[in-house]
Amino acid sequence: MSDRNEWLSRPANEALWKKLRVVAWVVSAVVLLLVGAMQRIRIDLPEGWDTSMLPPFHASVNALGALVLVVALVFIKMGRVGLHRAAMMVAMVLSVFFLLSYVAYHITNDPTEYAGEGPIRTVYFILLITHIVSAAVSFPFILFTFIAAWTNRFDAHRRLARWVFPLWLYVAVTGPVCYLMLRPYYA
Repeated sequence: MSDRNEWLSRPANEALWKKLRVVAWVVSAVVLLLVGAMQRIRIDLPEGWDTSMLPPFHASVNALGALVLVVALVFIKMGRVGLHRAAMMVAMVLSVFFLLSYVAYHITNDPTEYAGEGPIRTVYFILLITHIVSAAVSFPFILFTFIAAWTNRFDAHRRLARWVFPLWLYVAVTGPVCYLMLRPYYA
């Protein structure tokens, strides 16, 4: 039996799916509220603390996440479900690292404003807005897609992944692009 057939023959765990779906909605609501509130929350850092390395760290984690997503896609196209699953676990861990660090940075630093002018300003804001909207919309569905696979609901996983994957990849690519465009304006 191939790696793929072995995974597909596993029975779905519907009870766990239902429980984890509720957890995903709660986590999504908390994360979206926290991200929305982080612009209004300001925590002063202790004297001497420097967080200037975090924006390039965020961009690097996002770029690495994009690479891992592409590798995961290659693995599943090859029928290597175990490797696909491992790559997706790495992508999820990178996303959690990114999210925690991103929120920590933005509640301890004032926002950096883009000062570019002309058509590049329009390009930046189109990328930024579509990045933010795509991240907000995709977040709960990334969780649902992951949970569907985790609970062996492979038909649901495939249906979701067909549109969640490109959206997640778009977010992972446009994050570093927005950072590179904003980089000259960091203090």
